[in-house]
Amino acid sequence: MWNKFRKNVLPYFVGVLIPLGIGTFAAFLTRDSMNIYESLKTPPLSPPSIVFPIVWTVLYTLMGISSAVVYINRKVDPTSAALGNRRYFTGLLFNFAWSIIFFNLRSPLAALVTIFILLYLVVTTVISYSRVSLIAALLQIPYIIWITFAAYLNAGVYFLN
Repeated sequence: MWNKFRKNVLPYFVGVLIPLGIGTFAAFLTRDSMNIYESLKTPPLSPPSIVFPIVWTVLYTLMGISSAVVYINRKVDPTSAALGNRRYFTGLLFNFAWSIIFFNLRSPLAALVTIFILLYLVVTTVISYSRVSLIAALLQIPYIIWITFAAYLNAGVYFLN
């Protein structure tokens, strides 16, 4: 029974726990600085601040499932799986850093550079993941869309403030 659990459930649990944990830690570290969002001039289409934790929870869950699918199917293309996971975890670090840079350091320009690097990492992760599992790659598409939108918001904050 343990082997079946370890093979079928544990990768998904760990896969989802990692990005949720990183996101929660970033939110904890930026909790005292989040109020600046309300005081900034933001571009059109800027959502209310309550939208962000909801969207990020969904995205982190999809990202974790995606990484678990690649882990489980890594034998399909071990090289692409390893490269995709390296880029995925590097992307998580840039995702984490963006929050600190934007909110705590209050540097929209440095955050914008960070988000463009993150976008590159996620796109290349999707390319690698697609060689292992189309489902894993598709689960990352909402993340790309949201990061692109976040880059627009970040650029808007930079230019308007």
